Amino acid sequence: MRGVGGGLLYFVDSKSNLANFWDVDFNAVSAVSGAQSAYLTSVDHISQSLHYGEMLSWLLFYTSLFDVSKTPAQDIIDPGGVLQSQVVQTEDGRLRIVLNASQSERTQSARFLSEFFGSGVQHIAFATSDIFAAAEQFRANDVKLLPIPENYYDDLEARIGLSAEQIDRVKAHNVLYDREGDAEFFQFYTQSFEEKFFFEVVERRGYKGFGAPNAPIRLAAQTRLARHPTVPRK
Repeated sequence: MRGVGGGLLYFVDSKSNLANFWDVDFNAVSAVSGAQSAYLTSVDHISQSLHYGEMLSWLLFYTSLFDVSKTPAQDIIDPGGVLQSQVVQTEDGRLRIVLNASQSERTQSARFLSEFFGSGVQHIAFATSDIFAAAEQFRANDVKLLPIPENYYDDLEARIGLSAEQIDRVKAHNVLYDREGDAEFFQFYTQSFEEKFFFEVVERRGYKGFGAPNAPIRLAAQTRLARHPTVPRK
């Protein structure tokens, strides 16, 4: 099926041979020597960057196609401008798609669109039942994690009131944290692969959101590592 702008979406029927597309379309690769399981359990959500003028069209596309609801739109501060973010999701949370768009050409989302020819999935978030074990295993498997500035943890201690031991633990693993009532949310990110794509890992403890207060911190940390737009790509 073609989405907004002509991009292709593939639907897989688990009751037919279409479910075997991984075996048909891909060649298996040997396991990396010494790599261990990273405690990932499922896909939590995907994040799609799109042109600002297409936001309403994509929302209509997904709500017409799937039995999903929309969350209220949120404005998120990116070092290059303001990013509008909105989520479509099923009631049980098995399908969650975060839509991001910006009118500024300097945001990370806008650069992704201009350099890689249109709307697409910019990152995938995996769920885990143990965020700290997952972070440790990512490092053991030589996956570089996104470094979070230390002042984030100073602010977190003052804003939420975590103990010194809890602050030290999330800080040591570059984990971002949020809380709503008794519900808790933990997340960390990989560094970008070839400036195109990255992964997120989340642990939800009754938490329904996506860590919106942490988004500006993540975007600022990614911007610090990014190639300047005037520097040619290698």
